[in-house]
Amino acid sequence: MSCILHIETSTQVCSVAVSEDSHVIFHEEERPEEGKLGSSAERLGSMVDAALSFTDSHAIPFDAVAVSCGPGSYTGLRIGVSMAKGVCFGRDLKLIAVPTLELLCVPVLLGRQFSESEKKEPLLCPMLDARRMEVYAGLYDRALHPVREVRADVVIADTYREWLDERPVYFFGNGAKKCMETINHPNAHYIDGIEPLARWMQPLAEKRLLQEQTEDVAYFEPFYLKDYVAKMPKNLLNR
Repeated sequence: MSCILHIETSTQVCSVAVSEDSHVIFHEEERPEEGKLGSSAERLGSMVDAALSFTDSHAIPFDAVAVSCGPGSYTGLRIGVSMAKGVCFGRDLKLIAVPTLELLCVPVLLGRQFSESEKKEPLLCPMLDARRMEVYAGLYDRALHPVREVRADVVIADTYREWLDERPVYFFGNGAKKCMETINHPNAHYIDGIEPLARWMQPLAEKRLLQEQTEDVAYFEPFYLKDYVAKMPKNLLNR
């Protein structure tokens, strides 16, 4: 029996959810306005307030806060983790870190019917856009066991050939478009519309809570994968 607040801010989509005993009972998602750049994470505070008000009004006590811990947007991850820590400190709750690429796999595993005719177990390759031709990517089997560590890949035609020559690989996430345009292999499959959303965090967060895989609230940091490099605005460079 558990109630968990879920926070996801690793991309431009910001989302919050509440799960109780393996059921999502509240969720909100915010996308950036069309034509505007940047994250929707500035709305995170009001979304978390709405989730807390919902559970308080139903007298549902929280057990933990789960946060998507990266890789992903540097600013988005910092905002999400800071908010999660604040709620944990304020309500004396446990903190659960959910890897963003594993989170991306959840809607695929829940909704995808894999072909029984495939001779070898397919691999899942969740991807997040890392600008230019780079993606943050990992390779997992259908039990979410890592086949290769998460890293930043430069996408060229042969980037994943080692695995594509052996078995089907399913690419998805907002970085997969780069593969669609670059990788042409009979074992490469693409799934559109997969986003890391808070409402998909429930099975991963509950498993970690059950196994007591929680984080030190004071010292936990997101998994950025690459160092943040601040760029000087063009108007200052031209002075």
